[in-house]
Amino acid sequence: MKYVYEFIGTFFLVLTVGLTVLPPGGAGNFAPLAIGSILAVMIYAGGHVSGGHYNPAVSLAAYLRGKLHSEDLGIYWLVQLLGASAAAFLAVYLKGGYSPVAIELNPLKALIAEFLFTFALCFVVLNVATARATSGNSYFGFAIGFLVLAGAYAVGTISGAAFNPAVALGTSIMQISVWSNLWIYLVANLLGALAAAYLFKTAHPNE
Repeated sequence: MKYVYEFIGTFFLVLTVGLTVLPPGGAGNFAPLAIGSILAVMIYAGGHVSGGHYNPAVSLAAYLRGKLHSEDLGIYWLVQLLGASAAAFLAVYLKGGYSPVAIELNPLKALIAEFLFTFALCFVVLNVATARATSGNSYFGFAIGFLVLAGAYAVGTISGAAFNPAVALGTSIMQISVWSNLWIYLVANLLGALAAAYLFKTAHPNE
């Protein structure tokens, strides 16, 4: 069931991205509010079953931190990417077409922005959702959702603010971002996850 939950959470995250960004009737500057909110509530819905990752980078950080089994990592990645792909195609169908304009990125600036905010996202996830000191808290979902919301406003015009390879795949399918940008997200997001996991393990050696 945890794989189903990861599919569902990633699906609704990417569907919300598509429906709030694609024309006609996009949410414009309010899109990050919807995206951060859907992520928060889906984490509350699925966190107790799957961990509520909905993001291959978060799954990698959880694996490196020791909170995800190695046999689950590949399956999490698969269902997250499948959920993102299904959501992207549905968003295109519901909106009646692909994005007419794809974002143009400066590769170096986008790499820096995606690395920093994916690091911040994974750092927050590990500290509010996996640390013993914060076990049982009631704020973890919104802490994570608000990080994505803040990051989208901060660097959305620089990198597209994916912070998530599954979201990056979805935006590529919807032609919000060109396919040639995908490598930027994969490299920056996974390196951000790696850095966050090792910092957490250094700061919490007994965990």
